[in-house]
Amino acid sequence: MTKTRKNPLGSGLMMFWADIERAHILRYQEWHNCEHIPERVSIPGFRNGRRYRSFDHDAQFVMFYETDAPSIFNSEPYLKALNNPTPWTKEALTYFREPVRNIYELINCKGGPAEFVSPYLATLRFNLQTSGEEELLAAYSDIWLTALCDLDHVTEARLYQVDEEISSIMTSERKIYGGGPGQQKYLAFIAADRPFEEIGNPIMAASEKIFGDNSGRIDEFTNLSWLEISHEKTSDK
Repeated sequence: MTKTRKNPLGSGLMMFWADIERAHILRYQEWHNCEHIPERVSIPGFRNGRRYRSFDHDAQFVMFYETDAPSIFNSEPYLKALNNPTPWTKEALTYFREPVRNIYELINCKGGPAEFVSPYLATLRFNLQTSGEEELLAAYSDIWLTALCDLDHVTEARLYQVDEEISSIMTSERKIYGGGPGQQKYLAFIAADRPFEEIGNPIMAASEKIFGDNSGRIDEFTNLSWLEISHEKTSDK
């Protein structure tokens, strides 16, 4: 039986990958937990903020915010926050290394909603071969997402496309951490309720089932991570 959401999924997503200087990880976590995520989630149009930690590199973190629409990331309240960072934010952003930050718009979603915030997350940034890209995108946004959700313990699978214009906006915060948008056009977002070392890599399993040895993907970057913190908006006040 197909589940239906109590609240429709918003179409906007900001996702940020970064390594954090090891000597400052605890300070970074305190800042992100106690000031930064609550500040961001309080902005109109924001729904939640979460942070995951990489399995392969324990100083690498995946941070994201879900919003009603991508345009929220170009709204006056959000840009005001980006251009007026708090003293703690100015400090914390100097600990970021190899940052990649993108704004995305939802293409399609399968599965969900989970009973609880997904404790495990796989992300895949990628491009598609230009030859046959339209057909490949149709397959990725439909049968590939379905194949992911058919796997045991995968609770939700989404496909996003980058918003290049909003991702490229220069702000005071970006000048501090020095990063920008990645080179990949698409993002797969796969939520799971068990560790990947137990269930395997869902990206590989679904890709082999649907595409065999020719996935059509290029410029891939995969991250498997586990949940550290989640703040949900509980009031519109």
